[in-house]
Amino acid sequence: MIQKQKGCNDIYGREAKIWKYVESVIDATMSKYNYTYIRTPLFEATELFHRGIGENTDIVSKETYDFVDRGGRSITLRPEGTAGVVRSYIENKMYGDPNQPVKVYYNGTMYRYERPQAGRDRELTQFGVEVLGSDDPLSDAEVISLAVNIYKMLGLQDIKVWINSLGDNESRKNYREALVDYFKPHIDELCDDCKVRFENNPLRILDCKVDASKEILLNAPKTIDYLNDDSKKRFEEVKDYLDIMQIKYEVNPNIVRGLDYYSHTVFEIEARVEGFGSNNILGGGGRYNGLCSQLGGPDVSCVGFASGIGRLVLALEKEQIKLPIEWGIDLFLMYVNDEEKKYATYLAQELRMAGFSVDTEYTDRSLKSQFKQAERLEAKYIAVLNSKDLNNNEVSIKNTKTKEEEIISLDVLIYYLDEKLSGDDYGDECLCGHCHDEEESDGSCGGDCHCHH
Repeated sequence: MIQKQKGCNDIYGREAKIWKYVESVIDATMSKYNYTYIRTPLFEATELFHRGIGENTDIVSKETYDFVDRGGRSITLRPEGTAGVVRSYIENKMYGDPNQPVKVYYNGTMYRYERPQAGRDRELTQFGVEVLGSDDPLSDAEVISLAVNIYKMLGLQDIKVWINSLGDNESRKNYREALVDYFKPHIDELCDDCKVRFENNPLRILDCKVDASKEILLNAPKTIDYLNDDSKKRFEEVKDYLDIMQIKYEVNPNIVRGLDYYSHTVFEIEARVEGFGSNNILGGGGRYNGLCSQLGGPDVSCVGFASGIGRLVLALEKEQIKLPIEWGIDLFLMYVNDEEKKYATYLAQELRMAGFSVDTEYTDRSLKSQFKQAERLEAKYIAVLNSKDLNNNEVSIKNTKTKEEEIISLDVLIYYLDEKLSGDDYGDECLCGHCHDEEESDGSCGGDCHCHH
C-alpha cells in the first residue's frame, strides 16, 4: 500500500470542515481590512528564496525542497509566502498602481524539510498578509491587529503579542558589531550552526533552538539598546497605534525572527492554551523594507505576517472551542424503486439549485439502511418518496430532531424547507464564534466580538 509522505497529512471529513470554517473567517476578516487575495506559484526559481530569505537561514540551508526540472532549471518548492508575493509585486509592476499601498493576503501550502511534530509538518498550510508600499508605522500596527482579531474571532482568548524592533540599517549595523564583540570570546561555547552564523549573520545566533537556554544567549546585547533616535521614535509610534487599537502587547527584546529580510518592527503572537506545548507561537512577522529592492524591484517599504493554519486548528482543538459549523445536511431523499429514484434525482437537482444541501441514496440500500445513512449525515429533514404520494404531487417529510412528520404538496416544498430551516440557531453571516453560545442564542455578542452582530 502506498502511504502519504512523512510530515504530510490528509485533511478530510469533520476536520476539513473546521479548516474550511477557519479559512472563511480569514477571508471575511481580510475583506473588512480591505486586503485582496493573491495566489502565487507553488514553486519558484531557487534564486528567489536564496536571495530573499537569505543563504544562511535554516530554511534555505537545511529545509528547502530543491530540484532541477527537465529544462535544467533549479526550482524550489516555496517554504514561505513573502518572497513569492514580492516577486509578483515586482514582475506585475503593482508599484505603478495608483491605489497604494498594495494590501494582499494569501493562503496556501508551503514545504519545509524539518522534523515533523505536533503542529509542525513538512507540508504546511500558511495564511499571511503583505502591505507593500507603506512605511507608515500604522501599517505595522494594522497587520498585528488583523492577526490578533482573526484569532479572537475564532474564540481564542488568551492571546499574547510580543513585539521588538531591529531598527534601521544603521541600528542593525551597530547591533551586529556589538554581537560580534560579545560572542567572539565565547565562540567555542556555541553549537556548530551558531559558529557558522557568527561568521555570516550573528543576529541569527539569537534565534538558535539548541543554545537558547544557555547564559551566553540569555545575557547577549539587546536590539533596542542599539536603536538610533529615528528607530526609537518609529517604534514608539507603532506602540502608540497598538494602544489606540486596544491591542495588548509586551516588548520582548529577544525576538529577532528567523529570516534575514526583517528590519524595524518584528513580532510574534502566542496562544496560551493548556496542552499546546512549549512551542505555542501561532504566527509572526515584521517589516522588511529592503527586500523589494534586493529582488530587483523599486525601493519600497513593506510589512507582513504569516500564520500556520494547522497550528491554529490544533489550538482551537486544545481549547475545546465550539465553532458555529453546520455539520449536517438540510435534506436526505429516500426511495425504493427505480421510478422514485429518477424523481429523487430530479428533486435533488432542483433543491440544490434553490440553495439547499441535499443528498440521496447511491448504493441501493434498503429503506431501513437509508434511515441510518440519513442519521450518519446528520440530515435535518428526511423526505420519503413513494409512488402513491408522488402520484398525488405530495411528499412525506420528517423533522429528524422533533420526529414530526407531514405530507405536503411538492409545489410548496422549497418554501416549506426555507421557512423551517431559517429558524435554525445558526445564521449564515456570523463568523465570530461568540453569537452561538446557549446563553447568547439571541445573537448578542460578548465584548471581544468583532462581527456585525
